[in-house]
Formats: sequence, structure tokens, C-alpha cells
Amino acid sequence: MNLSFHPRTLAKTQRWDSLKSIQNLLFRSLSHCQATALDAEGPSFGRKSVSANPSQAQKLFDETLQPNLARCNSLLFQYSRNNLNREALNLFSGIRRSGFPVDSMTFSCVLKVCGCLFNEIVGRQVHCQCVKFGFIEDVSIGTSLVDMYMKTENVEDGRRVFDLMEERNVVSWTSLLAGYAQNGFNVEVLHLFLAMQVEDVKPNPFTFSAVLGVLADEQLTETGLQVHTVVLKNGFETTMFVSNSLINLYLKAGMVPDATAVFGDMETRNSVTWNSMISGYLMNGLDVEAFQTFYHMRLSGVKLTKMTFAPVIKLCANHREFGFARQLHCQVLKNGFEFDHSIRTALMAAYSKCSQINDAFKLFSMMHKDQSVVSWTAMISGLLQNDGTEQALNLFCLMIREGVRPNDFTYSTILTAQPAVSSIQIHAQVIKTNYEKSPTVGTALLDAYLKLGKVEEAAKVFQLIDEKDIVAWSAMLVGYAQIGDSEGAVRIFMQLVKEGIKPNEFTFSSVLNACGAPTAPVEQGKQFHAFSIKSRLNNALCVSSALVTMYAKRGNIENANKVFRRQEERDLVSWNSMISGYGQHGSAKKALQIFEEMQSKNVEMDGITFIGVFSACTHAGLIDEGEMFFNMMVKDHNIKPTLEHYSCMVDLYGRAGMLEKAMDIINEMPFSAGATVWRTLLSACHVHRNLELGKLAAEKLISLQPQDSAAYVLLSNIYAALGNWQERNKVRKLMNERRVKKEAGYSWIEVQNKTHSFLAGDVSHPMSDRIYSKLKELKARLKAAGYHPNYSYVLQDTDDVQKEAILSQHSERLAIAFGLIATPPGTSLQIVKNLRVCGDCHTVIKIISMIEGRDIVVRDTNRFHHFKGGGCSCGDYW
Repeated sequence: MNLSFHPRTLAKTQRWDSLKSIQNLLFRSLSHCQATALDAEGPSFGRKSVSANPSQAQKLFDETLQPNLARCNSLLFQYSRNNLNREALNLFSGIRRSGFPVDSMTFSCVLKVCGCLFNEIVGRQVHCQCVKFGFIEDVSIGTSLVDMYMKTENVEDGRRVFDLMEERNVVSWTSLLAGYAQNGFNVEVLHLFLAMQVEDVKPNPFTFSAVLGVLADEQLTETGLQVHTVVLKNGFETTMFVSNSLINLYLKAGMVPDATAVFGDMETRNSVTWNSMISGYLMNGLDVEAFQTFYHMRLSGVKLTKMTFAPVIKLCANHREFGFARQLHCQVLKNGFEFDHSIRTALMAAYSKCSQINDAFKLFSMMHKDQSVVSWTAMISGLLQNDGTEQALNLFCLMIREGVRPNDFTYSTILTAQPAVSSIQIHAQVIKTNYEKSPTVGTALLDAYLKLGKVEEAAKVFQLIDEKDIVAWSAMLVGYAQIGDSEGAVRIFMQLVKEGIKPNEFTFSSVLNACGAPTAPVEQGKQFHAFSIKSRLNNALCVSSALVTMYAKRGNIENANKVFRRQEERDLVSWNSMISGYGQHGSAKKALQIFEEMQSKNVEMDGITFIGVFSACTHAGLIDEGEMFFNMMVKDHNIKPTLEHYSCMVDLYGRAGMLEKAMDIINEMPFSAGATVWRTLLSACHVHRNLELGKLAAEKLISLQPQDSAAYVLLSNIYAALGNWQERNKVRKLMNERRVKKEAGYSWIEVQNKTHSFLAGDVSHPMSDRIYSKLKELKARLKAAGYHPNYSYVLQDTDDVQKEAILSQHSERLAIAFGLIATPPGTSLQIVKNLRVCGDCHTVIKIISMIEGRDIVVRDTNRFHHFKGGGCSCGDYW
């Protein structure tokens, strides 16, 4: 709207009754406005008032001789207070066209109206009129101009007006301060608030409300506490909107008791107060308190607003409260909010989570042209939650065809539809629409790539994310942990800390899982344990469970048990880790004790629990117990055996030499045996020298995995152990023809935070001469202790002298010899081997532990061997 003011000469011959009629009209309009201000249906004023009709107002002003300025201003103010801003502007236009004189109060009110309408053009014209009529120095005019420019996002012009004001009051300062806050200039708000203190301008309640809002957004809680004390000092704690701002500050900072205290001390509360408490409780995960607050809000008689329904409906979604969501839907219809987009979307999400996907889709379909990217995304998410992957993908494609551009949440949602959706194709769309740097999309993309095992692609996506949040960092850590890359995980963690991001419990959990990898440095996990204690996150359930798992995997079952016993709360991961940990460390009885404790506490078990129990029985030769627990799993716990469970039973019988029973298990399985089962049986055939069954197992394994070296190696080893070198050579020749490579046997030992690796017969180590000298020394001492080499573990056709030399140069012996010369006497040694320890080395290490007085822990592919004083934790059964 364009206003141009041309004073017109009023006809002095107009009758007195014309003036009387306009005065009567102003009185009636003002009285009506006062009445409707108290009425809930205030907006009807604009429809019923005669003065709301611009043409009639213009006609009356043209006819009058000298209307009363005070009454004209009163009518303008009433329009403004009732949000009838267009009517106010029309009335002002009529007044100016009639040539009726105006004052600073008139201009001040109109400038406020321009700000509310975001009408910069008219606002600037009124600014010019203020200059023309000499009102620019008036403090109320200056304040209104600041307010108008700030509301129309002309921050520089607003500040310029403020700086030119000769006189400023608290309202002027607050208008500028609130304007900066509205436009996102939070730092300037705080600077202004300090400047007010310097100039001894006493803040009013509106000042405090604006400042507290900024402090909440910036999470400057400590400063917020200081401002709260100033609020109390100035006696504004009973002011409702100041209390609302304090509640918002405390709830955003997670200081729920403080927010509740402010809420409890309030004498009067409006819908904003109640809605803030409900949303704040929901944000802080206090759903029960949020429900209770909503209940008390209803009892208090406060009218529900649009802002009430969305969070409460979200609560229904969180708790699958379909009946309550239905009731709220009825209230939404009753209150006339059914077309509100946020409420509709919340209802769609609630119905989807309550598995009422048809109802959700009806709501979505009824939106027609009002469908936005938010509603499309909510519907796609709902379909995915209810196993409607195909429908979700079809809806996503339809959304694209309809010309609705996906946002970051859309891409994040559709990327969860693995493996039905192509991550590469979605990635291409993400790049095309410039969402690749978005934290939510980037995190979803790297998570999708990690699930496909593409860590390099995930790392590339991670590096491109602009503002990496803690979720993105944790996701990348999980990726490295999944592939056992402890070095990559630690690098990411240190980068995270270096960039000033505070690790959370999930970050620690991920990096601790990575530290459980066989190749991870021994002390690394302990360092992160200390870091978690310093960060006061060591008692978080996911962190303590990760610590139990990490220590169990790193050979320190005692520390695992200490963490386990200190846990105030335990999840299934902790229980399972302790059972499998004790089993792998040769402490079957302790593993079964944990299982019995788990039963006594009525902890619900899963399939992994019983895998740990079977493993413990397997490593201790507890055949009867293993059979009993298998029957318990099926009959008492209704857990359907998987291929892994059957593989454990095959291993249980196979290690005990009960190969026929192992074969019976394979024949009775409800599905075909996989490679793991045949590999387990073949390994048992190698230990017990069963050639015929070994040949069958090898044939089955080769047919399933022709490039797996285990089948060829184990079969050739059976032939070699039986002295059938001709057949052994045939198998080796077949390997060469098929280009199958045998995995080399490596052993690792960590000394002074550095990992040293050894290959059988290795001479590449810098201390190689000293290592072989130590082995020569040990050879004499071993024989003096009664050691006799077991040549059956040499799978080469050569003489005994050569066989003994080969045995003495196995990789684990080289690692132990290095450990003996590189560490002080009495220091424990921990060795990791990528293959199974041979029987001869097992005997040798037992004797070394006795003659050297060392505790030696060897982790091979099957279990942990704790050698001490000439014995082993496995009891020679592994």
C-alpha cells in the first residue's frame, strides 16, 4: 500500500451536526473496541465496527469540520491493540487525506502498525513525514522507528536511528535489543545489555525476557543464573513473561528442577507457560511429567492452543498411546486446528508409530495442496516404520515427480531403507541438491556406507560434513570399531577432542569397542577408561558394558569382572560379555555361575547368551551340561536354534572326539549346513585324525567356499599327520592350481606402547640376533625341564632335526623370546596369534612360564590361554 498525504482545505461552512456525528461515531467505535478487547472473539471487531470500513471513515472525515485528535488516536490504538493493523493503516490514511492534524502519538502508533505488517515501504514514508513535521527528536517516535526497522529486518537502519537519538529510555534500548534478538544477532544483544548497565539504564521486564531468550539459545546457563538474580533484585520474578523466559532457559539447559521451581512460584500462568513446561519435559525425556503437566493444564481451565497439541501428540507417539491420540485428534477438530500443518504432521507420526498406517495415510491424503516436504517425509518415515519399504520408496519417487524437493530429513529417512534403496543413487541426488555437507544427511550417508562395509566411502562423506555433530563423530567411530580398526577409531576420537567437541557416552562406547580388537594396543583401552572416569561417563550403561567387553577381549578378565560388579545397572550386553569372556578364558565354572546369577535375577536371555554358555562348555569339555543347556534354550526360553547354535553343538562334540554325534547334529539340522559348520567339523577331524570324515567336511567346505584356504590346509594337515605325504602334496598342488593362498601365521606382542609382529622363521626384526640367542638358551633349559618335541605338528616331510628347528621358530615363540628380553623380569606377556596355537608350542609355553617365572597370555583364534607356573587355564583341552 502506498500512502501519499496531501492536506486538504476543510470547508468552514460544514455544519456543527457533522462534527457531532463523527464524534458520536468515534465514541461508539471506542466503546465497542473496549468491549471486544475483553471478548475472546476480539477479531470480530474488525468486521462489525463501522470505522473498520475505510471508505466510510474517509467519507466521515471529509464531511467533518474538526474531529477530536485524542479520540482519533484512541481509535488507532484500539485497532493496533486488537491486531487490526490493516484497519488502523486505512484509518490513518483517511485521517491524512482529510488534512486532519496529527501528533507524535499518531505517528508512533502507525510505525508500530507498519512493523507488525512488515511493511517497510509505508514505514519509510511515515519516517519521512516524521522528519517533515519535526517529530523525529521525540523519544517515542525514535523508539517506534527502531522497532519498525528491526521488525522489517533492516537492522542497520534501526541501529542508525538509535544512535542518532538524543534521548533514549529503557523502551528504546529494549526495542533495539529485542530487534537484534529477533534477527539472530545474539552477541550484539548481550553487548547491548551490558551497555545498558554502564549507562545506568534500568532494564524492564521486556528487556529481561529478550536477554533470557538469547541466553537460552546460546546455552549460556551460568550467565542466565546471574540475570535471574538481577530479575529477583528488581522484583520482576512475578512478571509472567519473564518467568516464561526463565522456564525456557532452564529447560533448554536441562535444569528441570530449576524450571519446575520457577513454574511453581508463578502466581498466574498462561498457555505459553504450560506449553513451555510440556515441551521442556518432553525435550528432557520426562514423558510422565509432561503427561501430568498436560493433565493439570486441563484442570486449571487454560484454553488449549495450537502449541499445546503437537508436543502432547508426540508423547502419544513415543508411548504408542493410540486411544489418547484419537481423543486429542477429536479435541483438535473441536478447537478448529485440523488444518494446522504441525498438528497434522504430529498426528500422522503418532498413528504411524501406533501401527495405524492407514489412518496416517488418510490424514496425508486429505492435505492435498497443503502437503509439504515435512508431511511427505513423515509419511515416508511412517511407512518404513511399518515394514512398508516398497511403498515408502514409491512415495519418495512420487514426491520427486510432484516437484517437492527433499530436505535433509527426507534423505536421512530414505537412506534407512537399506538394502532396498541404492545408497549410491541417493548420494548422487544429495550432491545434486547440495545437501552433502548437512550433518544429518552426511551422518545417514556414512552410516549407510558403513552398513555396506564401505569404510573408505564413509570416511570421505564424513570429511565433507561442514558442522560435524557428536552423532556424526560417533557414527564414524562405530564404523572403525566394526572392522576392528582401532588406529582409525583412536585417530577420529583424538580429532574430535582436538576440535573442542565433548565426547558423550556413545562416543566412549564406540572407541572402547574398537580397543577390543586383537590388534589394538593393550594399554589403549585402559587410557580411554581413565578418560571416561574423568568425563564422569564411566558409569553410563553403554560405557560400562563396553568396558566389560573390552577387558574380556583384551585378556584381562579380572578387570572385566571388577567393572561388571560395580555396575549399578546391567544390560544384556554386560551379562553376555561376562559369560563368553569367562568361557574364552577357560573359566567355564565362573561362566556358568554368571549364567545361574542371571537366571536368579530373572534377566531375559537371548540367543547370544546361550552361544556364550555353549562356548564355555565346549572349551571345558562339559558335554552333558552343553546338551542340558541346549534343551533349556529350546524348551524353557522358546529360543529357536540358529545355524550358529548348531555350529556350537558340532564344536562341543567335535572337540570331545564325538565326531559321529557331531555328524548327527548336522544331519538333524532343519536347514543346510553352512561353511562355519563344515569348517568346525573339519578342524575336529584334524585334531582327532579322522581322515574319512575330514575328507567329507573338506569337500563340503570347498564346494561352499572354493577360495577359503582353511579346507585345503586342514585336509593336507590330516594327510601329513598320518604320514600320507603323497595325498598331502596333491591337496597343496590343487591349492596352487586354484590360486588359493594360505594365511600366514603371525604373532604380535606389545612392548612400551609399540606393537611388534613376527612371522615363523622371521629374521627381519632389529633385535633378531638377540631373539634367536634367547631361543637357543631356552632350548637347553626346556630339555632340562623334560621337554621332548612333538614332531607330528611339523607338516613337512623332513628329518627330525629339521622338524625341531621348524618348531622352535614358530611365530609365537619368537614373540615370547622378544618379550623376555625386552621387558623386566616378572613382567606379564600378552601374545596375539592369528591362527590356532599348535600343541607343541602349547607345551613349550607352559614350561617357559615356569622356568622364567612369567605369566603369559596367548590369544589365538579359538580362545585365551593363561600360562602360569607350568600350567594353562585351558587344562590342555582346547
